[in-house]
Amino acid sequence: MIDIKRNILITGGAGFIGSHLVRLLVNKYPDYRIVNMDVLTYAGNLANLKDIEDKTNYEFVKCDICDFEKVQKVFLDYQIDGVIHLAAESHVDRSIKDPFSFAQTNVMGTLSLLQAAKFAWDGNFDDKLFYHVSTDEVYGSLGEDGFFTEETAYDPHSPYSASKASSDHFVRSFQDTFGLPTVISNCSNNYGSYQFPEKLIPLFINNICNNKPLPVYGKGENVRDWLYVEDHARAIDLIFHKGKVGETYNIGGFNEWKNIDLIKVMIKTVDRLLGREEGASEKLITYVTDRAGHDLRYAIDSTKLKDELGWEPSLQFEEGIEKTVKWYLENSEWLENVTSGAYQKYYEDMYK
Repeated sequence: MIDIKRNILITGGAGFIGSHLVRLLVNKYPDYRIVNMDVLTYAGNLANLKDIEDKTNYEFVKCDICDFEKVQKVFLDYQIDGVIHLAAESHVDRSIKDPFSFAQTNVMGTLSLLQAAKFAWDGNFDDKLFYHVSTDEVYGSLGEDGFFTEETAYDPHSPYSASKASSDHFVRSFQDTFGLPTVISNCSNNYGSYQFPEKLIPLFINNICNNKPLPVYGKGENVRDWLYVEDHARAIDLIFHKGKVGETYNIGGFNEWKNIDLIKVMIKTVDRLLGREEGASEKLITYVTDRAGHDLRYAIDSTKLKDELGWEPSLQFEEGIEKTVKWYLENSEWLENVTSGAYQKYYEDMYK
């Protein structure tokens, strides 16, 4: 029988970033009970956690974070004393087509969790923490230089980023109004294994493998900062345990790439690993009309996280993309299982 020291609720733990975090914490802290709450939408997949599903310190609960009564019951049943909230609708293109779903999940779902934590902890906030995982997109768009810092004013440009900005504000308001101990992190683009193939990197790896078009918005000039997902999970672990209550921490890879340059690196890597002529798949690049409200550049300054907590990314992009491409090539069955007919129809509608 394990002597449980903490009961940590992770929302969205069957998703891309969530599954990496669940795996890290379950393996690293055998005396923590890790409760994974996920509603298992298209992006939540329990196959992501096959390797740890039988661990004695791991529990899965299928639950919509907007179902306040059920969320409350989870807090009480498992005596939750810490929350790491990752559950979110996160694809910008989907938010443009269906902003209501993003407001419901990202805003009302976060509010549901905050209320449940407030009621369950009932003013006894010692050794409690509500950690909200957010995005750099809340800050809007940068010009050719400069970086987002923790002091950058919010300026969201898409329904997705607006919903995340709103959820950030609700988290801070619960600390200011009720004294709920909170912390927030805003992270740059993640990549790695188990990412649903609507996002750029797994989508393009899959398309290169299958000789399908690579739809590039505009001229591919948009710049993003990329972070390997396992480095993000390490940062979350560190902030949860050592971050200062009430603070915000930016998590970035110091790793900026123009979309078109990143795509060419992926093409080169996939072609080489498949034994094709290097760069042969560049012919698949197809320029499409830019999406509405497409931010030009994101770049995160992670100096505060490095100086205060000692975190740094472990991989640069070329090394990380090599590992990532190899994983998708070696796990084609996983990719086939998540790439459903419904998703294909969405893909055709979105990039026609």
